[in-house]
Amino acid sequence: MSDPALSPSPAPALPGLRFAFGTLTVLPVRVSRWDREAARAGMLCAPLAGLVVGAAAAAVGVLLLSGGAGPLLAAVGSAAVPAVLTRGLHLDGLADTADGLGSGKPAEDALRIMKQSDIGPFGVIALVLVLFAQVAALSQAYGHSWARGALAAAVSATVARLALTLAARTGVPAARPEGLGAAVAGVVPAAGALGTALALTLAAGVAGAGLGTRTALLAAGAVLAALGAAELLLRHCTRRFGGVTGDVFGALAETAATTALVVLALG
Repeated sequence: MSDPALSPSPAPALPGLRFAFGTLTVLPVRVSRWDREAARAGMLCAPLAGLVVGAAAAAVGVLLLSGGAGPLLAAVGSAAVPAVLTRGLHLDGLADTADGLGSGKPAEDALRIMKQSDIGPFGVIALVLVLFAQVAALSQAYGHSWARGALAAAVSATVARLALTLAARTGVPAARPEGLGAAVAGVVPAAGALGTALALTLAAGVAGAGLGTRTALLAAGAVLAALGAAELLLRHCTRRFGGVTGDVFGALAETAATTALVVLALG
């Protein structure tokens, strides 16, 4: 029997949007369906949720700048928005994944460590370094111009969720039989994931074109670099844990966002 997630029937747009916003943000959106068809549509819509988060982050940064704040404070504001709009879910996943990977233990023991409520030393180090990198990169972008900072905030949040779309593609197994990772693992056809990635890479380049050709290339390159970094982490986690979990998805999102910000700060 074929997997309904791979059936040719059109994806349910509204349940998919509800799934994306209801699971990836704290916005008051009720998830009406949890079947694999809705999960497939939801993961394909994940970058849209990221775009909304990124737009909010950019708005806070620009408002702080217009109110007289410096680039550093604007960067802190922009970096705080994704954490607030996800209740720190992705940052928590990053910390748990770092603890699991850093433990050096077999998959079963590492997964057990990741489920614990406390944060170990590897998790603390990962959080500190990632948040510092995000704030530093955003500060440099805002120091260049408010438009560059806003672009960086929007692109990084969007590509963070795009990394989840790619991680939910067919062929990537779940490490556990339960949880968000199991609900979305393997639901997105590889062609759909690749098409979404190509479309958003082009969109980032178009968005950056208003600031010049160099920024357009930088924005598109930031998306590709972010996806490359997330893919490396995904493959490592799949080897170590036997598949993906909700924590791994969070780590992928933060890795992609941070990589995109660093690339955009280089111009």
